[in-house]
Amino acid sequence: MPNAILDPTGRTVVEESEPATVRAPRRGALTGARVGLLDNTKHNAMLFLQEVGRLLVDEHGADEVSIVETKRSFSVPVDDEIVARYRKSADVVVTGVGDCGSCSAAAVADGINFEKAGVPAAVVLTDAFTTTGHMMAQVQGAPGYEWITTEHPVAVLDEEQVRERARRLLPQIVETLTAGGEQ
Repeated sequence: MPNAILDPTGRTVVEESEPATVRAPRRGALTGARVGLLDNTKHNAMLFLQEVGRLLVDEHGADEVSIVETKRSFSVPVDDEIVARYRKSADVVVTGVGDCGSCSAAAVADGINFEKAGVPAAVVLTDAFTTTGHMMAQVQGAPGYEWITTEHPVAVLDEEQVRERARRLLPQIVETLTAGGEQ
């Protein structure tokens, strides 16, 4: 991992070593997959994730949503114990919604932690916090880590708008979790 200082203004000083590739092996399709959802406590995040989980089961052949947890703090990355529970109970994970600076940084770190543990992860951030996401990926030693970006904000959307946002992002989520999104 590179040595880095994360500056909340968006500037980061990183002493680069060889960048690590952080990507768990992907399935060809989600058929039969157990889906894990990790809620970051932000308003509308759980509704968004539940809708994504439902769509993955109903339309993409996932077996079930097998584990759903809510983080204790949106600003702190998941610990090894949580990652181990997901690794045992889920084949893929969807997490987010990064709708603020610290929750976006933590969501990127969460995705990287799941990937390092061998669990493909789809992380959703809003476009207002892409710089924060890139900085955290660098700090975590995965500067090329990719996530799904959506329009900011999500927290102010009504229930129908959240469901529509989940539906609109679903193809990117499927592609992120699989080897190219093939069914």
